Amino acid sequence: MVRTARKIVYDEIDEYIDGLANRGDPALQEVEAQGLREDWPIVGAAEGSLLHVLARSIHAKRILELGTAIGYSGTWLARALADGGELITVEHSTDTAAIARRNFEKTGVAPKVTLLVGHAQTLLRDLKGPFDLIFNDIDKAGYPEVLDPCIERLRVGGLLLTDNVLWKGDVARRDKSQETAAIRTYNERLAKDPRMIASIVPLRDGVSIALKVRE
Repeated sequence: MVRTARKIVYDEIDEYIDGLANRGDPALQEVEAQGLREDWPIVGAAEGSLLHVLARSIHAKRILELGTAIGYSGTWLARALADGGELITVEHSTDTAAIARRNFEKTGVAPKVTLLVGHAQTLLRDLKGPFDLIFNDIDKAGYPEVLDPCIERLRVGGLLLTDNVLWKGDVARRDKSQETAAIRTYNERLAKDPRMIASIVPLRDGVSIALKVRE
């Protein structure tokens, strides 16, 4: 089923926020331009800079990203790492991972990045925590399956960030697609989890910011 394009906020507000967003240096701007030109699902500058701010605010030294795409969000996260830090990022497509590797080289963060190829649900089993920050942006139908493994691998005081949690507003409507149901389940489980305090920011397609407060 094709989703009807909807906006979370008014177009003029969305454009205003995007117009003020920090876009990084020319190398990162090139990756953003590639994402827009080739229609990749990148997070965009406003969200990318939010990820960067949040990672820096907790002095993240170990970050896990699920869903690399072409390396745009990964660059924002890797550039926020504390000295000696590492970003582990997971991409299910070999071809897409190759593009991301080139972009990590272009943006100068490749020495900080370990890129794993495979399905997040499978690779998570072998990834050991704790992580300071986890960014979840995989295929939406897989969201519920990775929630508990992500929380378990997050340190107390760490952040679980999740993209597309409003899904063009469909989570609040009677849409019955598999993706919508999965995101709604993920949001509800995260909201009720006693280990976490979560809030949804209506930026772009909705960003969930969740703090782990106890084991």
